[in-house]
Amino acid sequence: MYRLKYDPTAEAVHDALPAAAAEALTLALAAACHEPLDATLPFGEVDDKYMRSVRTDHARAILFMGHSLRTVHVVRINYLG
Repeated sequence: MYRLKYDPTAEAVHDALPAAAAEALTLALAAACHEPLDATLPFGEVDDKYMRSVRTDHARAILFMGHSLRTVHVVRINYLG
């Protein structure tokens, strides 16, 4: 399993999300920690296995996968409404 880490701004955005959106994103991030490549999507045009994303009905998170240290670093969160 990978460890979850946050950029401080991304963490503040996650904390400010409405309850349902925050819960869905939390579950998506937990899945990313268990199955980093299967539970995430490539971010950008090239799948380099490092920049990934997760998307729920109300939020999207951009992630950096630190495979050597086994970390999922949340770089940015966008609330989609």
